[in-house]
Amino acid sequence: MNIVAEFFVVAFKVLWAFVLSALKWFVRPKEKSVAGQVCLITGAGSGLGRLFAKEFARRQAILVLWDINSQGNEETAEMVRQIYKELAVCLASSAGQISEHKVTTFQPQVYTYVCDVGKRDNVYQTAEKVRREVGDIDVLVNNAGVVSGHHLLECPDELIERTMMVNCHAHFWTTKAFLPKMLEINHGHIVTVASSLGLFSTAGVEDYCASKFGAVGFHESLSHELKAADKDGIKMTLVCPYLVDTGMFRGCRIRKEIEPFLPPLKPEYCVKQAMNAILTDQPMICTPRLMYMVNFMKSILPFEAVVCMYRFLGADKCMYPFIAQRKQAMNNNEAKNGI
Repeated sequence: MNIVAEFFVVAFKVLWAFVLSALKWFVRPKEKSVAGQVCLITGAGSGLGRLFAKEFARRQAILVLWDINSQGNEETAEMVRQIYKELAVCLASSAGQISEHKVTTFQPQVYTYVCDVGKRDNVYQTAEKVRREVGDIDVLVNNAGVVSGHHLLECPDELIERTMMVNCHAHFWTTKAFLPKMLEINHGHIVTVASSLGLFSTAGVEDYCASKFGAVGFHESLSHELKAADKDGIKMTLVCPYLVDTGMFRGCRIRKEIEPFLPPLKPEYCVKQAMNAILTDQPMICTPRLMYMVNFMKSILPFEAVVCMYRFLGADKCMYPFIAQRKQAMNNNEAKNGI
C-alpha cells in the first residue's frame, strides 16, 4: 500500500480507537464469564491476592492459589470453599431443587500450593505439578509482591535482589510456564498487578519502583508480542493502583491538605475495579483515575516541573515516614531479641 494512503488508514484507526474508548464511558462493556475456567493467583495468602481469589470464586472459577505462606494460603482457600458452598445453596434454591444431599456433596474446586515465586526452579516445579493435578491455566494473575522499606544505601543487597525477583522476575517464570499452552489454543488471560509506582516514582523506594517499572515493561512488551503474533485470543490486563490500604506501606503520607482528596484505596474497591477491567478485557486500569493524569503530566513536563509538582503534593518524600516506621520496628525487634 502507498505510504500516504496507509498513513490516512492509520490515522482513521487511531481516531476510531478514541471513539470506542469514549463510548465505554456511556455503554458499559459486557463482562465475560470465567465459570469453570482455571485461575492461578500468586500471593493469594493475604491482601489483594486473597480478595482476587474471593472475586473469582464468586464467578465460579476454579482456583489455584500460590503463596509462600502456607497458613495464609489455606485460610484463603477456606474462604473460597465457603463462597462455593453459598453459591451451591443459591443455585440449588433458585432452581427449586435444594436438598441436603446436593449441598453436602458439592465439591469446591480450589487447590493450594506453597511456592516461592522469587525462585525460578520452584516456580517451574510447582507449575508442572499444577499441570498434572489441575490442568492448564486459563487466567494467570501475577499478584505477589514485597517491599524492603529501606533507603538505597541502607538496603542490604539481598533485599534488593529479593524485591526484584518477586516483583519482576517472577512474572517471567510464571508466564513462561503457562503461556505455551495459551499460545497453542489462542486462549487465556494474563494479569499483571503492578503499581502506580511502576509508572512514576518517588524517593526512598528505589528497589520497589525499579521492580514495578520492570513488571510494567515486561507486560507491555509481551502485549505487543502477542499482537504481532496475531494471538488476539490471549488478553492482557495491567493493574496500576495508587497506594492501597493493605498495611504494605503503612505510614506513607502525602501533604495533609491533599490527603482528603487522595486517600489510600480500600483493597476491596481496588480489586473490584481490577476485576471489572479483567472481565471486560480492558488492557490497563489505573485507580483512581487521577493516576492517568499524573502519569500523563510526568510524560510531558520537564523534570524540574515534575519535582515542583511532587513537592506541592508532598509526594517527593511520602515514603519517608513509612521507611522510618519500618526501621523503628526492626530496631525494636533487634532489641527484643538481644541482637
